[in-house]
Amino acid sequence: MQFSNRKNVTRWILIAASFVIITLILWNTYTFFQIFKNEERIKMEHWAEAQKTLLNADENTEVELPFKIISNNKTIPIILTNQDGGIINTSNIDEKIATNKIQAATWLKKLKKENDPIVIEYVPGKFQYLYYGDSSLLNKLKYYPIALVLIIVLFGALVYNFYKSTKMATQNKLWAGMAKETAHQIGTPLSSLIGWLEIMKADNVDATTVSEIEKDITRLQTITDRFSKIGSEPVLEIRDIITETQESYDYLQSRFSKQVVFSFKAPKKAILVSLNPALHSWTIENLVKNAIDAMKGRGKLAVVIEDDGKLVKIKVSDSGKGIPKNQFKSIFEPGFTTKKRGWGLGLSLTKRIVEEYHKGKIKVLNSEINKGTTMQVSFKKEV
Repeated sequence: MQFSNRKNVTRWILIAASFVIITLILWNTYTFFQIFKNEERIKMEHWAEAQKTLLNADENTEVELPFKIISNNKTIPIILTNQDGGIINTSNIDEKIATNKIQAATWLKKLKKENDPIVIEYVPGKFQYLYYGDSSLLNKLKYYPIALVLIIVLFGALVYNFYKSTKMATQNKLWAGMAKETAHQIGTPLSSLIGWLEIMKADNVDATTVSEIEKDITRLQTITDRFSKIGSEPVLEIRDIITETQESYDYLQSRFSKQVVFSFKAPKKAILVSLNPALHSWTIENLVKNAIDAMKGRGKLAVVIEDDGKLVKIKVSDSGKGIPKNQFKSIFEPGFTTKKRGWGLGLSLTKRIVEEYHKGKIKVLNSEINKGTTMQVSFKKEV
């Protein structure tokens, strides 16, 4: 517990330190931006003074320095207007824009938004207005903080994703280990039950009772086999999917209340599919149990197998409460459940068995609130 608390404190210190570093970088960037912006303003004020000198120049005026100041501006876009707003001159603006009145007027509006104009009063009562924009360097600096924040966000997302994936992988190993240990623990009393069953047969106990107990023991062996396969690649066999599905269906039908009306429909001929019998049985069991839960133990449940060319489709329909459309995908997420009890792993596990192990597809085919739901599982057939 102490180690965990220390780990959390360290994590929060690192987060706080990262936040401080980011804040300092952004603040320094903003400071540099303001310094450069002020420097460009001073350059433009010098440019305005040079323009004023040229406008008032006579034959005795030294114009070399003003010309040099004006010609040295190679980066800052400029539009010079008269006091009526008419454009007199432009600098560092594309010639096509400068010679097009509409585009030049649009560009002028843009510059007005970027910086306050510099007023040039070259003679009393007569003015020119200098509008200027930010240089390319300043524009790059302006977007630098945004790029920096995006990089940090992406890096943070990458670290979080790596951390989450590592944590999930560790949890998966833990659950797989627990499942295998559970299978191992069940094995011992199961062996004893098999021995007691043989004694019951030898003592001529009622055959029906023995048969039902034998079915339950077989079921326990299947469950043990399922748990032992978690975390390892299952062995697939070419089996008749109708027979495999009906075996699970028959067992479940005999174990549930008569208030659930079961029905099963399938083609007469065998349909071969590459599957793992224990895991396929688990799929059918999860779908049937979910359907019965949705009906609260009372209603109609239908299992239909259809041969659809290259695919075989298993549809499990119920007359339960239905699923809202916005939950069609989320019901397959780990932890999602509408029941007061349970961990919400049934359909998530079913999806993994169907899609990862059997390379099939599972989806909510259709559902209506208070009318029922049809789940569909599809597999490729073996030719």
